[in-house]
Amino acid sequence: MTLAEKTYFEILLNQAHTTFKKDLQRYALSKIGNKALSEDLVQDTFVKTWAYLAKGGKILFMRAFLYRILNNLIVDEYRKRKTVSLDAMFNDGFEPAVDDAEALMDAADGKRALEVVNELPEKYQSVMSMRFEKDMSLEEISAVTGQSKNSITVQVHRGLKKIKSIYENRDAQFAAHLGNASHA
Repeated sequence: MTLAEKTYFEILLNQAHTTFKKDLQRYALSKIGNKALSEDLVQDTFVKTWAYLAKGGKILFMRAFLYRILNNLIVDEYRKRKTVSLDAMFNDGFEPAVDDAEALMDAADGKRALEVVNELPEKYQSVMSMRFEKDMSLEEISAVTGQSKNSITVQVHRGLKKIKSIYENRDAQFAAHLGNASHA
């Protein structure tokens, strides 16, 4: 590498560093969740870019190149992280806490939601029943009904909105009933 090339690469990388460093760090932090590590990854990005240029590599779009290098480093970091086996955790004495009250509340809410499904217009009842009672996938529901997956998705979404509306109306009526009862 000649002195002129080295100077050109220094200017190019200094300019890229000044222009893209903060955005690269924000991106890395959003993916990794660790500020120090994200700063290290961004620094490694510029080091790898320097090495690439020093080997005679050509970069057409600096920003895209930097993000590509950074993304590869982030993927490598994810791969480095060790996964912890549940069996190993049990062997080390880990015991998950069991909260029966929460499970009972979930079951009661589920039962209540299934009752509300029967109050939906017929158009939504069968789709909601297949999706949440029978735990069928959107593809399976589509095959059964002959409708497109997109149509099923829309019906499930609208059915959930209607269930939420029914819940809110009931809660408002219940609150009004309690308010009237306390004034009696």
